Amino acid sequence: MLTENIHIPGALPYFKALADETRLRLLNVLYKYELNVNELVLILAMGQSRISRHLKILSASGLLVWRREGLWVFYSVPEEGPAREYINAILPFIEGDPALKPDLDMAASMIEERVHKTRQFFNTIAEDWDKLSREVLGAFDLARVVARCIPGRPKPAVAVDLGCGTGNVLQAMLDKAENVIGVDGSPRMLELARRRFTHEGGRVSLRIGDLSHLPLRDGEADFASLNMVLHHVPSPVEVLGEIRRVLAPSGILVITDFNSHNDESMRSEYGDHWLGFDRDTLYSHLSRAGFDIVSGELASVERGLALHVIVAKNI
Repeated sequence: MLTENIHIPGALPYFKALADETRLRLLNVLYKYELNVNELVLILAMGQSRISRHLKILSASGLLVWRREGLWVFYSVPEEGPAREYINAILPFIEGDPALKPDLDMAASMIEERVHKTRQFFNTIAEDWDKLSREVLGAFDLARVVARCIPGRPKPAVAVDLGCGTGNVLQAMLDKAENVIGVDGSPRMLELARRRFTHEGGRVSLRIGDLSHLPLRDGEADFASLNMVLHHVPSPVEVLGEIRRVLAPSGILVITDFNSHNDESMRSEYGDHWLGFDRDTLYSHLSRAGFDIVSGELASVERGLALHVIVAKNI
């Protein structure tokens, strides 16, 4: 949830805030990406104190909002309100400006590097992933909870688990759907999943792919699950929008993910990018992506963490 953001009404603060090349560059990048100060320092090739000063001015004007997560502070443009309307109005004068393009290219390269590191991380720990998951989930039976959310009538023709790992949830899906599809970005994870389903014939399809560009046709799935994955992706709304594309009309999505926490060790031990999400943030992400919330609950797991279980419908 965004907190401690200052808004000054009127147009003059907006014009004053953007009367500087550096602040215009920052706004251009943060319109597209949510980034922290260290990332912005690398993108703009400026000192941290200089970047921080410009971020403070933009935030005070209302043109940027920020949120603290553990030791990091992330900046982005507001999703709605007068400041967002102002940004939308000036955007045509900013987009396509060749002088601003190198910043966006650098930011895109940085995001791609994040994805690459995440994929490498999961390839490395694939053999131990089930054990690591049990250490966090404890007695919480994730596969059973997801399977319980699959509609019984009519039985889904296709259920998909996105970020399927070694296939634990897919195994539970087989009893509730005609066919199942598992998607993961880690070749090693998919190799382990394939061993699990050697005797299932054509009912299981395992596909390698990025969650932002899923290897599924429009409306191919009737049911989808995204389990303990969203906190790994750079752009949650982008991923949810892509999931909506592959879901049939009125298709069901189940998300399980951590509630907000401050356990920084989760970044190094499990490759987490976000330290969970509060309920309002997840609901907002789903709404922006085109989903209606059906239900939501919170379950306690290990390490003092809690897990959201949210059911949403494609509208």
